[in-house]
Amino acid sequence: MLRALKTAALGMTAQQMNVDVISNNLANVNTTGFKKSQIEFQDLLYDTIQKGDTDGRKGHENPAALQIGLGNRPISTYRSFSKGNIADTGNSLDLAIDGKGFFQIELADGSYAYTRDGSFKINSEGYLVTNSGLKVYPEISLPENVSGISISGNGVVSVMIDGQTEAEELGQFELASFMNPAGLEAKGGNLYSVTEASGEPVYGNAGEDGLGTVLQGYLEKSNVDVAEEMINLIVAQRAYEVNSKAVKTADELMAMTNNLKR
Repeated sequence: MLRALKTAALGMTAQQMNVDVISNNLANVNTTGFKKSQIEFQDLLYDTIQKGDTDGRKGHENPAALQIGLGNRPISTYRSFSKGNIADTGNSLDLAIDGKGFFQIELADGSYAYTRDGSFKINSEGYLVTNSGLKVYPEISLPENVSGISISGNGVVSVMIDGQTEAEELGQFELASFMNPAGLEAKGGNLYSVTEASGEPVYGNAGEDGLGTVLQGYLEKSNVDVAEEMINLIVAQRAYEVNSKAVKTADELMAMTNNLKR
C-alpha cells in the first residue's frame, strides 16, 4: 500500500508540473515569437518480484516477469520551434524571419542572446534595439533626418535621408542557427542563450545556407495552439484526479488492514 501512495503522489506531482507548463503556454499565446513547450516524462525503476526466465524449481520458463512500477518523473521540457503565424503590422521596424534562424542581441554584459522577436525600436542614440533596450548585433545605427527605412529579404538595411536622392546602406542583419535549437535556454524577455545541448551558433546572412528570409513590416506570432493546449489541460486535470483517487484508495486499504486487529 505504501508503494501505491508514493507512486500516485509522484503522478500528482508530475501532472501539476504538466499544468504549470501548459499554463505558461496559454499565458504567452499573444507573446511575439514565443515557442511553446511540452513536458516529457520517464517511468522510474521497477520492483522485480519474479523474473521472466527459466524457473529451475518448476522446470519451465515464465513467459513474463512480475514487475511493479514505482511511478514517473519529469525529464525535460521540449520547446517546439515550429514557425508561428506571420502577421502584417505595417511597421517598418517590425521584422519576421520566414524560416530558420534567430536575430542576435547584445546583452549588457557583452554576451549575446538570440530571439525570434523582431519588434525592434530606435533608441535615443539612433541604434536599433529590442523592446527592452538591448542592441541588435551587428549594431545598426540610423542617422538623423531619416525619411524612410527599407530592409531587404537578405537583411540589408537602407535608409532615405532628407535632401538625398539615393538610399544609403547602413548594414546587414546576421542570423544565427543551431544544430539543436530545442537545447537553447530560455532567459525571459523573448531571449535564448547557448548551452552545450544547443551547440554553438552558426552565423550567416538571411536567405543563405538554409537560413530564412527577413520580412519587413511583419511579426511572427506565438506558435501556441489554444485548442490543443485546452485539450492537454483537461487531460492533465483528469490524470491528476485519478492519481488523487489512487492515493485515497491506498489510504483506505491501509486503514482496513489496520482495523483487522480490532
